[in-house]
Amino acid sequence: MLEVKNLMVFFENALALNDLSIEVNRGEIVSTLGSNSAGKTTLMNTISGLIIDMQVKEDRRGGERITLMGEVWFEGEEILFSKPSTRIRRGIALSRERHPIFPESDIEENLRISTYLRKDSEVKSSFDFVYSIFPPLQMLKKRKAGFCSGGEQQMLSIGMALMTRPKLLLLDEPLLGLSPAMQTSLIQAIKQIRKEGITVLVAEQFARPLLPIVDRGYVIENGMLTLQGTGQELRENPEVRSTFMGV
Repeated sequence: MLEVKNLMVFFENALALNDLSIEVNRGEIVSTLGSNSAGKTTLMNTISGLIIDMQVKEDRRGGERITLMGEVWFEGEEILFSKPSTRIRRGIALSRERHPIFPESDIEENLRISTYLRKDSEVKSSFDFVYSIFPPLQMLKKRKAGFCSGGEQQMLSIGMALMTRPKLLLLDEPLLGLSPAMQTSLIQAIKQIRKEGITVLVAEQFARPLLPIVDRGYVIENGMLTLQGTGQELRENPEVRSTFMGV
């Protein structure tokens, strides 16, 4: 479904991703593990196309030069330089880290904002789908998003991505800052999302709750792929256990 081949991303002369290759098969939950500044967010931004917008904005203001090299293939089409809106239409959606939302708007309004590319006849089914994954959002739909807890805002951020009804859902640090109970709830939601036919790629640095549900995983350090394997293989790897599981 997704193939990233020999990807290199430069921010001026700093190398953020170095000859990185990963693949995600349809129906899988795949993780990319790495510490802060390992390159996980850059990878997610590149797959989603957000980095193309960043590149344009930096060029306009004469700021940091962003250079992309390599290949990103989605369902047989090369998309490395495709616009983010094109990728959303093709079925790629990103839930960014630290749940960026519209705090002055209520939950329902936040979700509706994400349907701008969908037909009016499809919007209701999108709401029903998101509320089936995250029932608390339906109960809180008239609450201002800025008054929601961190866990509720994370559900909302993922819900906004799901409103586009993606084929591939990208989750960047979804467990960041959440309580253990909320982490458990979110892991269950990710499993349900996969059961609904959506492929999931998760970038995370806290592996303990995540690895039991992933099919395969990649470890990234300093922008380079250093280890890969099944979820079980990574759980049993001493280096992964000490670095990402606190064992």
